Amino acid sequence: MNSNRSTAGTQDTPTNSISTPRAATAGKSSHYDRNFEQSLIDHGIYPNNRAQKPNNWKEINDRIAQPRPSLSLPRFSDGVFETFQQTNEEALSEGKVMRTVFPIFSGTANVPNEGGLLFTNLEPLTDGTLVDARPDYYDGARPEQIDKRVRDELESVIIPSTMQHAPCLPNLFVEGKGPDGSPAVAKRQACYDGALGARGINMLHSYGTDAETMYDNNAYTISSTYHHDGLLKMYTHHLTQPKAPGGEPEYHMTQLGAWALTGSPEQFRQGASAFRNARDWTKEQRDELITAANGRVGNMPIETSALESSSYSMLSPSTNENALLESDTSADELS
Repeated sequence: MNSNRSTAGTQDTPTNSISTPRAATAGKSSHYDRNFEQSLIDHGIYPNNRAQKPNNWKEINDRIAQPRPSLSLPRFSDGVFETFQQTNEEALSEGKVMRTVFPIFSGTANVPNEGGLLFTNLEPLTDGTLVDARPDYYDGARPEQIDKRVRDELESVIIPSTMQHAPCLPNLFVEGKGPDGSPAVAKRQACYDGALGARGINMLHSYGTDAETMYDNNAYTISSTYHHDGLLKMYTHHLTQPKAPGGEPEYHMTQLGAWALTGSPEQFRQGASAFRNARDWTKEQRDELITAANGRVGNMPIETSALESSSYSMLSPSTNENALLESDTSADELS
């Protein structure tokens, strides 16, 4: 692993409050630097590039627009919505937003997840000058779901933390902000998170296949930002092939939608439904890609590494409360 990576802390442990900029190691650019976004763009990682929507754009939009019975009347009443508004108003820090507000609209689906872990185990996405990512929240897979040979070969792109029992292959991310947090910073973080997730998903998708099948221009990764002002935004992330032979792939972040969750009960229902549907959808993509990659393990020559055969050139080194938290694992949520 690259010994020159920056860490914004000393341990891979969740953080409860991140209301001030995280200190970056000397010489590293963080999300709080205005040149961070330009560095991403210079390396082919484009924030909200509407010109490159994924091929499965309509499929994703149709899926997130599906209603959720747990968010319909009478299960989600105006009184429950007002409780959400109050909870949001009382969250005065980023940590409290993620602890008390986020769980209300995210639901309680049984999906492996983590938050606040430094992604110190991943190869640099650019030239090694950016700090390690540290998503406030992400969904991933249990490591044991992925064949050990696949994990070993793709470790530097799918195992994000040195705590290797933490969820891997992340493809759904959330960055939250408190009242004084910057939406611009949240978007930079989401862009970075999503690109890392899309890279890992793409490598797993192409594991054991011909190079020609490496880029299908579909998105399998979604990121979200939530600000204390009530605005939830969601984005897709996908890769396209390098512009020149031997070059690096390009990464595209495209906004799926925005919802003012504190605006009205209906806006909350729409936004929360979109997010919960996105959680379901990204889990389905992970599971399908893992199953396919595991099935190809026996066909891979032992001496051939999936990373070596790819086109990547890796750079070196209360009742209301219960109603709000209605489980998404019930039968009506599978529709």
